[in-house]
Amino acid sequence: MSIFAYAPAPESRAVVDIAPSYGLFIDGEFRPAAEDKVFPTHSPATEEQLSEVAHAGAADVDAAVRAARTAFGPWSALPGSERAKYLFRIARLIQERSRELAVLESLDNGKPIRESRDTDLPQAAAHFFYYAGWADKLRYAGFGPDPRPVGVAGQVIPWNFPLLMLAWKVAPALATGNTVVLKPAETTPLSALFFADICRQAGLPRGVVNILTGDGSTGAELVAHPGIDKVAFTGSTEVGRAIARTVAGTPKRLTLELGGKAANIVFDDAPIDQAVEGIVNGIFFNQGHVCCAGSRLLVQESIQEELLDALKRRMETLRVGDPLDKNTDIGAINSAEQLARIQELTAAGEAEGAGRWSPASCELPSQGYWFAPTLFTEVQQSHRIAREEIFGPVLSVLTFRTPEEAVAKANNTPYGLSAGIWTEKGSRILSVANKLRAGVVWANTFNKFDPASPFGGYKESGFGREGGRHGLEAYLNV
Repeated sequence: MSIFAYAPAPESRAVVDIAPSYGLFIDGEFRPAAEDKVFPTHSPATEEQLSEVAHAGAADVDAAVRAARTAFGPWSALPGSERAKYLFRIARLIQERSRELAVLESLDNGKPIRESRDTDLPQAAAHFFYYAGWADKLRYAGFGPDPRPVGVAGQVIPWNFPLLMLAWKVAPALATGNTVVLKPAETTPLSALFFADICRQAGLPRGVVNILTGDGSTGAELVAHPGIDKVAFTGSTEVGRAIARTVAGTPKRLTLELGGKAANIVFDDAPIDQAVEGIVNGIFFNQGHVCCAGSRLLVQESIQEELLDALKRRMETLRVGDPLDKNTDIGAINSAEQLARIQELTAAGEAEGAGRWSPASCELPSQGYWFAPTLFTEVQQSHRIAREEIFGPVLSVLTFRTPEEAVAKANNTPYGLSAGIWTEKGSRILSVANKLRAGVVWANTFNKFDPASPFGGYKESGFGREGGRHGLEAYLNV
């Protein structure tokens, strides 16, 4: 089979101006860390240093929380229609600067520019537009006649969707009258710092949004600070447990959106070509760095061979390489640590007897952090690759014979964030979906998001919902 060859189509780096160093954004201004500590941020595709950012310590966390507390009174007292104007401005500025922010996101994160341009940026702006619309309608949201903001929200976000996760958390917090202290991931701090500049452009009052860069110790200081009223975290289940222990016994509100091991279930009457596209999107989108990734493929035995043949043909066409090339399908793994984690688990899969396959045509760049799209067959439910979140472009294939067996295998996980169902029968979709313990169940599609739709998990995938009307509740005293 001849594969259509694409000429390189790189996006220009000139559209984004990255400063050699950045400070912390506290009370409307950038400032150095109190202890003058800094750390570098690198491009995972080339390993080059992009910039140097301040490392916030306890004194910086305290200053940011105090700034947010001071700003809370005037901000929460504004009419909802006035707060909405700021959110609308922020949304428009994200749109106006979307090309710049998309390039920045791909440089700092490693994801393909096509994804940051077509998914991350439009969704980030859409969340601010959506919650701007809610700001003056809170009394009609079903939370009582006079819902009030909680106070100061401490928000810790991951590195897989840096700007989009920021929007998921900041937009509902501001719409409901709260102020924010946000800590982006250590490996992807730049888009949050650019967002701080957008807040200044929008004329957002000082102290309403504060950005603290740093590592896990900064996040721990923020979560434990007594001036925080609400903690929102997206990230690993292990860190989520630690945060829950810290918050336990305090009056702080908490929402956690943690790991996943989603099942993508394909029945024998599913449209094969459509299902293959959904499987590819489910596990190889954003290099598999997706908490709701469809990392377990459950396929009905009678179509296993046909489906896997089609899936392998499709995987042969995936292009791995420069994240700034518009033709790239799979970019760089975010960090050396994450690459090592993926390599460890795939080695465990082989050692436990699963059959490993990757496209023979896939050539990886010599510099940076890369991993070829990988498929495992003959996977047992006891295998680590079927139980543990790999968070990379690795798909484990299991089979089933009956819908009951599919449901049992899909639910045989400590996680419960998402699932997918592929079949032409609407009745089967409804029947199976009602039995799956997953926060989101997609039918004949995967990884579809909308700001009006709630998202969250069960079991070790966390609790609470983000997005939609449900996403307001965590930021309101009702």
